Amino acid sequence: MSVVINTNYSATVAANNLASSNSMLQKSLNRLSSGSKIVNPSDDAGGLAVSMSLSAAARRSGAVANNIGNAASFLQTQDGALKVTGKVLERISELKVLYSDVTKSPNDKANYDTEFVALQAQLTANTSEMFNGVSLFAGGTLSVIVTEGGNNPVNIASRDLADSTTGIGALTTSVTSLGSSAVTLSAITTAISNVATMRAANGSEQSRFTFAQELVTVNKSNLESAASRISDVDVADESTQLARWNILVQAGTAMLAQANQSSQTALKLLQ
Repeated sequence: MSVVINTNYSATVAANNLASSNSMLQKSLNRLSSGSKIVNPSDDAGGLAVSMSLSAAARRSGAVANNIGNAASFLQTQDGALKVTGKVLERISELKVLYSDVTKSPNDKANYDTEFVALQAQLTANTSEMFNGVSLFAGGTLSVIVTEGGNNPVNIASRDLADSTTGIGALTTSVTSLGSSAVTLSAITTAISNVATMRAANGSEQSRFTFAQELVTVNKSNLESAASRISDVDVADESTQLARWNILVQAGTAMLAQANQSSQTALKLLQ
């Protein structure tokens, strides 16, 4: 190999290798310090796009799970009101039977009527119950999204508790006496049956929301796992790479120093 002064090829190669190793060392340090495999979009442009999409889907799944939980709480509150309504109706039916006792004096019957009127007021109050400002029994059908994509929403059926045919409206009228022809055992038992039907439908909807929430929670975990495989750094592997690049940088620095000294040979020839 020729001995030259203007060009030090060995030093140039050593400098290029050192620059490359140092660049990789910096990338490894950035990955480990950030915990992300994709520090810059140029690291993996396609992977970045996919991971962003998966992360967004996972966040939407979390929001859907929260909404399903709120819908389940709505149904639980509604069922609580229906349960109390059923108990009130049971007491009214008991009062109706007691009222028909021929041994009861007008005074006794007046006392039963007093309780009956109070229970009627409670029934009326139950029909206007609210959940966070949303009516439990007069809000119409409610549509609940149960997937992060918004497909196949689940409906909470409208339940008009105050309806005189499908609810208890026949017993929330202005009638003030158990002896009225409008307050019959048949009307009371029909009202109880209506409430029981509403509770059964409510329970079926709660059951579906339970499974829907389980599914969306599992999907959220899977989406997060998929996004992690793309964007999160493998610390064990990257630590190995860090050690490799660190050694190469040190070796490259040492060899560059040696290459720079090799040009001193030309000076000795000129002495």
